[in-house]
Amino acid sequence: MAKRCYYEVLGVSRTATEQEIAAAYRKLAVKYHPDANPGDESAAERFKEAAEAYEVLSDPEKRARYDQYGHSGLGDQMPQFHGVDEILEAFGDLFGGGFESFFGGRRRGPRRGSDVRCDVELSLEEAALGTEKTVKFRRKRVCQECRGTGAAEGSERERCPHCGGRGRIVQSAGILRVQTACPTCEGAGTIVRHPCRACRGSGWEAETVKLTVSIPGGVDTGDRVRVSGEGEPSPEGGARGDLYCFVHVREHPIFHRDGRQLIVDVPITYSQAVLGATIEVPTLTGREELKVPPGTPAHKTFVLRGHGMPDPRGGRAGDLYVRTYIEVPTRVDEEHRKLLERLAELDHAEVHAQRKSFFDKIKEYFVTREETSTHDSTAETA
Repeated sequence: MAKRCYYEVLGVSRTATEQEIAAAYRKLAVKYHPDANPGDESAAERFKEAAEAYEVLSDPEKRARYDQYGHSGLGDQMPQFHGVDEILEAFGDLFGGGFESFFGGRRRGPRRGSDVRCDVELSLEEAALGTEKTVKFRRKRVCQECRGTGAAEGSERERCPHCGGRGRIVQSAGILRVQTACPTCEGAGTIVRHPCRACRGSGWEAETVKLTVSIPGGVDTGDRVRVSGEGEPSPEGGARGDLYCFVHVREHPIFHRDGRQLIVDVPITYSQAVLGATIEVPTLTGREELKVPPGTPAHKTFVLRGHGMPDPRGGRAGDLYVRTYIEVPTRVDEEHRKLLERLAELDHAEVHAQRKSFFDKIKEYFVTREETSTHDSTAETA
C-alpha cells in the first residue's frame, strides 16, 4: 500500500512551522489513540501513520530530505514503529504528563535507553566503496560498586513516601484525570537516603566504548549510520538505545562531489584539442580511457556513466563529469617557439569562419557607434 504524503496525513501545508506540525499531531494522536478507539484497527493505523509523519516532519534534517526526495529519500531513516508502546514512549512528552494524562493513567511498559552519538570521518574513497571504522564514544553503564541500586553499601532504596511507590501522582479536574511523574522520586517509585559514593546515587557510571561500525558505500557528510542496541541501557529494564554515527567526508584533492555525481578537471594540450586524442582520466576505482574528438573546444564536458558515487539505498550509481581545459605552457624551448611562431603565421593568414564572424561583429559594432556619433553631432549643429 502506497504511503500517503506526510503533510496530508497531518493536515498541514508544506510551509507549516514546527509549532503547527506539533499541534496537528497532538490533535490526531488524541483522536486516534487506541484507548479512545478500543478494537478499531483503522484508528490504530491512523495513530501510527500520524506518529510516522510527525517523526519525520519534526526533524529538520529528515524533513529536508523528504521535501526533496519524498519517502524514498529517507532510506534507513524511515520511521519504523513496531507498536503503540514505542510511539507513546517517543512522543509522550508532547502531552505534558504523557498520553496517560488523557487516557486513564495506564503505563505502557519500560522506557528504552537513550541514544548516543559519535562522529566518523571518511575519505571520499571510503565513502564510495564502503568501509569499516572503529569509533570511540561514551555511554552510561550500571555502577559497578552499587550494581545499579544507587544506594551505599549496607543500605537499600526505600519506597517513595510521596507517591507510595507508584512513581506517578494523579490529579482530578472534573472528568479529566491528569497523571504526572512524582516530583520526589522522579517516577522511580523509590528514593535513596544513603547514596553510593561512586555514582552519587544515580546507579550509573560512564564508560568509554570502542566499536567497529560498518559504513555503507555512498554516504555523504551529514548522513547518520544507526547501530541498533549500542546506546545507553534503560533505567527501567527496557531495550537499550541506539548509537548514531554522524558522517563527515573529507574534501578530495582531485574530485569534487555534487550528491551522487563526481566532477574532475583534466588538462589537455592545444594539439590534442585540435587533432583529437585518447587520454587517461582518473576515477575512484582506477584509470579510464576517454576519447577527445578533433576540434574539442575549451571547457568541454564529457560524461562517464556509472563512475560517480553509489546510492546507499541501492539505486543507480552517479556519473563522473570530466571537464577538459586547454593547458598553456609557461615555458617553451626554441624548437617549440619556432613551431608556435609558424602556427601563428598560419592562423593569421587563414581566417576561420568562426573567427571571421567574431571580427565582423567587432567591425559592425564600431561602425554603428561612429554613425550614431555623427548623427548626434549633426542634430546638435542643426
